[in-house]
Amino acid sequence: MHDIWNPWHGCRKCSEGCENCYMYFLDRMRDQDGSRIYRTKGGFRYPLSKDRQGRYKVKSGEMIRVCMTSDFFLEEADAWRDEAWAVMRRRRDVKFFLLTKRPERVASCLPYDWGEGWDHIFFNVTCENQRRADERIPILFELPFRHKGIMTAPLVGPVDLEKYLPEGQIEQVLCGGENYDGSRPCRYEWVKLLSDQCRAYDVTFDFIETGTYFVKDGKTYRIPDKRTQSVQAYRSGLSFQGREIRFHLTDEWGYDIPEKNLYVPRYHPVTCRECGSRLTCNGCSECGKCS
Repeated sequence: MHDIWNPWHGCRKCSEGCENCYMYFLDRMRDQDGSRIYRTKGGFRYPLSKDRQGRYKVKSGEMIRVCMTSDFFLEEADAWRDEAWAVMRRRRDVKFFLLTKRPERVASCLPYDWGEGWDHIFFNVTCENQRRADERIPILFELPFRHKGIMTAPLVGPVDLEKYLPEGQIEQVLCGGENYDGSRPCRYEWVKLLSDQCRAYDVTFDFIETGTYFVKDGKTYRIPDKRTQSVQAYRSGLSFQGREIRFHLTDEWGYDIPEKNLYVPRYHPVTCRECGSRLTCNGCSECGKCS
């Protein structure tokens, strides 16, 4: 699957959702320090990589999640960001998913030719509790992006979006519990509230995983296996496909790409059938590892 691009790695913790950061945990498992921030070597220009036939490995129409082991708007990455924007400028046929806990820095970090926004960029802020939702969503609304979403993961407290969804700016809400060291519980009623609110405003809601500790009807369930978390999230029936999000994708010369030439996700008949992320992922790359 070609769905992650990490032009740099490492981050500084800045809010409650960072307390048990999965990246820090995984780095510790490799005897590395997650607070060490560095530009990746082989992966910086990954969206531009090609196969032996000279075709892009990342296909037109795919969605790439950017900086999943860092923050795209991290201050320490200021020296590298223009080059990353240049990669996205060149691949206007690909959808780039940006996620940040630092929306206050975004306006000063946009490229010179941004204008009202590039139509292939999907900008999201993390809202792990109500405090961060009320802090970050008003900033999100003021920023010039054509596509906006919210990530409520790890969901460590209730989040009420009732006063924000009527604005019509939010196109998608992702939700998930917390994993790894020190995982805090995620509660069913928190997820149900978000699901109900998104349904009321026809906004896509994707409950991707329960987290290690999930509380429902007063009972705490310990679910250490992430695949089981994903299946249980899917089976909850809380995810919802809202109105279609339409990205305007073009080739390098600015011409529209015919629908028939865009990537169509495929799903594995077994491993993808009950996956919590199915609503919002690129599908199965048919790598053969799960057979």
